[in-house]
Amino acid sequence: MAEHKHGSMDTTEQEKTFEGFVRYVVWGAAISIGVLIFLALVNA
Repeated sequence: MAEHKHGSMDTTEQEKTFEGFVRYVVWGAAISIGVLIFLALVNA
């Protein structure tokens, strides 16, 4: 079995993937809130 050193793994790819995921979640939430505000203004 290979010897494991804690903290030696390269995580740059995982970090980039997570940053992309967070970016899409933030954009999705902003668009959803914008649509809800638009619907509230149009319906009032």
